[in-house]
Amino acid sequence: MNNFDERERLAWLRLIRSENIGPATFRRLINQFGSARKALDQLPKLAQRGGRSRPLGICSPERAKREMAQVEKAGGRMIFMCEDEYPAILANIHDPPPVITVKGHAHLLSRPAVAIVGARNASAAGQRMAALLARDIGAAGYVIVSGLARGIDGAAHKAAMVQGTIAVIAGGIDVVYPREHGELHRQIAENGLLLTEAPFATKPSARHFPRRNRLIAGLSRGTVVIEAAAKSGSLITARLALEQGRDVFAVPGSPLDPRARGTNMLLREGAILVETAADVLDNLAPLTGLGQDELPLLRWGQAAPAPKNIGEETRERIYGLLSPTPIQMDDLLEIAAISPAALSVILLELELAGRIERLPGDRICLCAEDGSEQATARQQPA
Repeated sequence: MNNFDERERLAWLRLIRSENIGPATFRRLINQFGSARKALDQLPKLAQRGGRSRPLGICSPERAKREMAQVEKAGGRMIFMCEDEYPAILANIHDPPPVITVKGHAHLLSRPAVAIVGARNASAAGQRMAALLARDIGAAGYVIVSGLARGIDGAAHKAAMVQGTIAVIAGGIDVVYPREHGELHRQIAENGLLLTEAPFATKPSARHFPRRNRLIAGLSRGTVVIEAAAKSGSLITARLALEQGRDVFAVPGSPLDPRARGTNMLLREGAILVETAADVLDNLAPLTGLGQDELPLLRWGQAAPAPKNIGEETRERIYGLLSPTPIQMDDLLEIAAISPAALSVILLELELAGRIERLPGDRICLCAEDGSEQATARQQPA
């Protein structure tokens, strides 16, 4: 996009690394103010209007520059969503990361991809199946995407190394996880591509893996699941793929093996049964409307008209309509009886103040702990 210069790159990184700002909030800020620099200027005022009593933690220019330098020194680089190399298929998910850090062959992002995921404690047969599918799907021209975990992920990456593989990791681009995959991590950086949205040096924790899984699904035209327990990260990836309008495939397994319960459940729910690579290749639906000029969720450079006359009484009324029970955005808009633009601004203020949480399905609820001065005052007896 025009005018996306180094100053705006730095501002984008500062904005996404600031407190209470994730990909969806980032998008709302850009759409509201037209640029990251203008959004950064407005953050303190927005958070204060939302009821925040202490300063918002805004990423400093020095911290952002330091991260950029660390990534470059480690052999990686950052790709921003306004840049041509950013994969259009990823830009069209609900909450695409504004910036991704990559290390390796970034041209793989321009090729169609299929994800292969599954159990960490995979059987020998499961790992063999993953390798066969990765090899044959890769030979058909697809890049194999997975999460560099033990078991199925590792088998898929190794088998696809020659044709092309992308490892989406939960931590920083410099962090090897799990430790036993140190050599595989190095090989993918040399022959494939490592990709993450996490800041440099981030150590992965449990909360990072569902976010990584949405990127695995988001980069891929379809997701193949091999051996997954009834409650597993692989099923989260499959659910996210369905939400993104992508195909889900599953390899059936023995009812006697707990590792097959998740895949068999997916098949009962309509996933495409896979016995060979042909079952995947013959059923991949073409994705259309994913051109880089058709990014529907981000309107960089086009500030939204600011709604006027949002008084404190209106803000209090909207806050009073919210509770710990999630409510659909459309329902809240109907009950609130105000303009969508005004409601959007109020919710953005509350979000930056740390008082509300956005949930999948365009739902909103109060945070479990609201430490704002206004909330504390409300809890005092009259």
